[in-house]
Amino acid sequence: MSAARTAARKGRFIVLEGLDGAGTTTQVERLASALRAEGHVVVTTREPSDGPVGTMIRQALTGRLGLPHGAGPLTSETLALLFAADRTDHLAARVLPALAEGKLVLCDRYVLSSLAYQGASLPMAWVEAINSHAVSPDLTLFVGVAPEVAAKRRAVRGGAEELFEADEAQRRIAKQYLAAIRRRAKKERIVHIDGEQGIEAVTAASLVEIRRLLGRKR
Repeated sequence: MSAARTAARKGRFIVLEGLDGAGTTTQVERLASALRAEGHVVVTTREPSDGPVGTMIRQALTGRLGLPHGAGPLTSETLALLFAADRTDHLAARVLPALAEGKLVLCDRYVLSSLAYQGASLPMAWVEAINSHAVSPDLTLFVGVAPEVAAKRRAVRGGAEELFEADEAQRRIAKQYLAAIRRRAKKERIVHIDGEQGIEAVTAASLVEIRRLLGRKR
């Protein structure tokens, strides 16, 4: 996508990644609050996005959208392509305009999630190829927690179980995350944050890395 490759990036693009239950959504909001207090203009966003394709994905993840005639859930390939399509729209509509305006964009999940989740059942190289349009983040914070810890947190959180939240799937995805990080580490800055610390400690550790990116000293 030429617009994604050529857009001026005056701002900084920071992504939080992790298993379901790692606390990325909570941390995005906490980090945004802290950074705004320091004078930054911050945009928070997420994937799947709130756009039309992202809405379809959320329906698929909760079992409300599947193959015609009740033939089952969407295929892994279809879901991977939907995530890539949503990412294209998300970049064009929200991320790239904010970066061009010099804003700090905090995103809950991005390409690494596709490599881990869809890469758990599909060739990772293919998943990477269909996301080749996506600009690289300036920093990815991987909030690492053991699958067992994530499962306990999801149980406390409650709500209907989504497509990838079964324990076995999460164990497989955890391994894929590590493989994806190794695959991307040479061309992207990915930092592991211990997500099993308290919420405040995770925020503090994340802020250290973000301030380092921004060239600021505490």
